Amino acid sequence: MTSSLPFHHRPDPELGEALRGALDPGDSAAFVARVLARAEQIQAGSWDIVLARWARVGVAAAALVALAAGYAVGRTAAATLGMRPSVADALLAPSPQAPEAEVVLASLIGN
Repeated sequence: MTSSLPFHHRPDPELGEALRGALDPGDSAAFVARVLARAEQIQAGSWDIVLARWARVGVAAAALVALAAGYAVGRTAAATLGMRPSVADALLAPSPQAPEAEVVLASLIGN
């Protein structure tokens, strides 16, 4: 049975020669300096990209946390000072005179 893939285990002479030429350090001190300089450029660039990507999300999250904290502090201060509730709080608060659900359902079923 023959393999349908064009790949094999034997070395590629053209690719091997190209890799040897690209990776031949020549002067090893200069080669190491070039590699380290390139590595520093790549690392600096990648951190800049990551930080820029998260900057808008971080600012939005910080604003949301600040708004929630301000709302919580305002509600706590209003409750401790005995201030009158806002219109929204008065409309959303349960009424003490509201009939029980069972009473309403019983009156509807009984009719």
